[in-house]
Amino acid sequence: MKHLPKHLQPRWRYLAVVIETWPDADLDRRALQREVWYATQNLLGDPGSAEADMTVLRFSHADGVGHAIVRVRRGHTDTARAALACLDTVDGAPVGLRVAGTSGTVRACEEKYIRGPAKGPEQRQVVFENRDRRAVARGGRVDVQTDDGFVGATDLDI
Repeated sequence: MKHLPKHLQPRWRYLAVVIETWPDADLDRRALQREVWYATQNLLGDPGSAEADMTVLRFSHADGVGHAIVRVRRGHTDTARAALACLDTVDGAPVGLRVAGTSGTVRACEEKYIRGPAKGPEQRQVVFENRDRRAVARGGRVDVQTDDGFVGATDLDI
C-alpha cells in the first residue's frame, strides 16, 4: 500500500498533560487511553472524536503524580483540552488533569513541559483529627490517610 504524499499527511499537535491522583491510585496507559476516548466521544460525538483522533503516546505515573503526552490533530487542540477537562476518574480512581502546554513535536513537548521525572512525594507522620496519621506531602499539599481513604489538606491544616 502506498503512503500519502507529505502535503496530504495529517499534522499533529502534542499536549503535555500533568496527572494528579491520590497516592494509592494505580493508573496505566491503557486505562487513561480508554477514558480519553470515552470523554472525547461523549463531548464531541462520533464525528468530532474521529476528527480529533486523540491518542496517549507517553505515560508515566507513580505515587500520585505523573504525566502523559496526548497526540491530537492540528486545529483540534481546544476541543481536546475541553475533552481532557471532562475527565474526573480513571478506573474508578479520582484524577486531576492539567494541560501544561502544546507543542508541534514529541521531543519539544518533553523538553519544554515535562523536564524529567516529577519530584517524588515526601512521607510524613502528622496529627490530623487528634490522631497520628501517615501523610504524603507534595509541594504545599498534604494527603492524609484516614480510615476511609485519603483526605486532602495543606500544611496549615495539620
